Amino acid sequence: MILYFTGTGNSRYIAERIAVALGDELLSMNDRIKAGAHSPVETDERLVIVTPTYAWRIPRIVRDWLTETDFPCGTQTWFVMTCGSEIGNAAGYNQALCREKQLTYMGTAQIVMPENYIAMFNAPQAEEARQIVAKAEPDIDRVISAITANQAFPPTRNNLYDRFMSGPVNPIFYSFFVKANAFTASDVCTGCGQCARLCPTNNITIQNGKPVWGGDCTHCMACICRCPAEAIEYGKRSLGKPRYHFEAL
Repeated sequence: MILYFTGTGNSRYIAERIAVALGDELLSMNDRIKAGAHSPVETDERLVIVTPTYAWRIPRIVRDWLTETDFPCGTQTWFVMTCGSEIGNAAGYNQALCREKQLTYMGTAQIVMPENYIAMFNAPQAEEARQIVAKAEPDIDRVISAITANQAFPPTRNNLYDRFMSGPVNPIFYSFFVKANAFTASDVCTGCGQCARLCPTNNITIQNGKPVWGGDCTHCMACICRCPAEAIEYGKRSLGKPRYHFEAL
């Protein structure tokens, strides 16, 4: 089974590529998380988890859902992590999660995809994004080949910098930066409600025809990057920046 979590489509695209190549079932963690569903997930002996990188680890929302969900048949587990540049020592935490869940850890693969975290960085324009995706295709093929052959992924880089970023920096980043209070909707908002439908934490409600954010944001950027009217801003940090989601390519 292929499980995926996505904000703006990068991880979904890769998960779909893997599922088609392997002939495996595809399951959206977004849907399960949004519904608060933690019923056991029946898999075969192969479990592939495709997820973005948040602060040099898998997103906490993904970690928590995996921790609270049983996988009665899943034994061998591969992690495929999309990122804008690097995943740090995420592999060490993925391996620890597998030990906790009594799953056989088969490694972590890093795949660089277009940046979407416009709360801090710049997303690429469409043509540059297409080039980044094209460059990632051989890496996706190598991931598929390894899983098909039942082989572990090669070890990822694990130096002092990686351990520092995934270690002490990760909780600091969440504490100081992962907040929703900077999100606002301008007057061009149509009140379509897509942001609320996409939000995996049900953190957005539509009040008086506009979105209102609560306190349970995971910074997936789905609301701001997929707003059809581009009405959402993240304070001044997103002003003038291109929005990115995979389907727009």
